[in-house]
Amino acid sequence: MRMSLAQRVLLTWLFTLLFLIMLVLKLDEKAPWNWFLIFIPVWIFDTILLVMLIVKMAGRCKSGFDPRNGSQNMKKKVWYLVAMLLKLAFCLALCAKLQGFTTMKLAYVFIPFWVLLIGGLVELGYNILCVQRD
Repeated sequence: MRMSLAQRVLLTWLFTLLFLIMLVLKLDEKAPWNWFLIFIPVWIFDTILLVMLIVKMAGRCKSGFDPRNGSQNMKKKVWYLVAMLLKLAFCLALCAKLQGFTTMKLAYVFIPFWVLLIGGLVELGYNILCVQRD
């Protein structure tokens, strides 16, 4: 299940374009769709990424896998998995808030997003400092 860079870029572009078109139609009140339907392209894209990530993580369990230099790679993949789940939690909470299913404050809706941003900044700082030391 390997995708070339061009395929990944095209897939990302396609799902982003689809999401933006549906979002503009919803915001212009041309489409009376549910907010959960508007976010379907985002969730399909995230599902594809999650499946690919889980398949790569499960590949460590096959026989003949060389575990040398794999712990750092596995930590990165676990972070990617956590980041995807935080993004999913944010999208679900945002859709529930926009659709009126919950009376949760908007600040609480953005908690997974803020955690994701802080985690991304920590990873960026860690990668920059580790590269400079080597």
